[in-house]
Amino acid sequence: MSDKADNGRFVPTNRESPASMATNVILITTGSLILAWGVNAIVIPKQFLSAGVLGVSLAIHYLVPSIGVGLLYAIINIPLVALGWFKVGHRFMYYTAFGILVFSMSARFLKPPPIAVDDLLLSAILAGIISGIGMGIVLRSAGSTGGVDILAIFFNKKWEIRMGWTYLAFNGLVLFAGALIFSLETALYSLIYVFTASRVIDAVISGFNQRKQILIISEESKRIADRILEELNRGVTFLEGRGAYTDRPKEVIMSIVTMTELGRVKDLIYDLDPHAFVIINDTLEVLGKRHGARRIY
Repeated sequence: MSDKADNGRFVPTNRESPASMATNVILITTGSLILAWGVNAIVIPKQFLSAGVLGVSLAIHYLVPSIGVGLLYAIINIPLVALGWFKVGHRFMYYTAFGILVFSMSARFLKPPPIAVDDLLLSAILAGIISGIGMGIVLRSAGSTGGVDILAIFFNKKWEIRMGWTYLAFNGLVLFAGALIFSLETALYSLIYVFTASRVIDAVISGFNQRKQILIISEESKRIADRILEELNRGVTFLEGRGAYTDRPKEVIMSIVTMTELGRVKDLIYDLDPHAFVIINDTLEVLGKRHGARRIY
């Protein structure tokens, strides 16, 4: 969705459908509530640090308990919101402002009882799972909860850097400072929490929809391609190849399949040609046709 200036005010040129708007609001609200619940039920009682801006907010809160995490989070987000407005997209920032508000209010008023897990390692893992689910759900929307979310979206949009790794990198700075201010033990448990959350974020955003690229070199390329088209209803592309030893031309089959289809594809291939040469690669992201669309902010 693009924007235009109208007397200094940005006005959307393409109206978002009510269904899309409702979906984004639900995702942001649900994810923010889960994140706030995890922070108040595990992270704060165990005195863990956390991601970027949230980690800074928690550190200040531990040093000055009278200042709430929600208020600190909202204040620190102001310059990042400005970055997002000019560098990411206005539609994204409308939703992100809403996400910041929901999380800040939830962190202030949502007070669940601490989860009864005494072991700090298990607490860090559980906190990472809960927080990662919450942040991942939010990042599946057209907005975020602010903080490093804005930087993660910006880096992903500009340089295709995976969001989870952006969290891990910026959290390292916060954890290093936490080790100096609090203790090395606190920083190490927090690192486990942060790493777990980053892995869960990637899983929620793309991991459960991950595709496999498959390359097939076979004397039965035409028959294999036909069966993939007919039985799996997946697209197939022929690439031109040439054997270095035989100097003979080869048709290399390329296709994209889901994890659940991979076993069927291999059975199909070796049923037709037991000597087929098959290469299977992980994909970072697949866009186009039925595989997905480019995300617009």
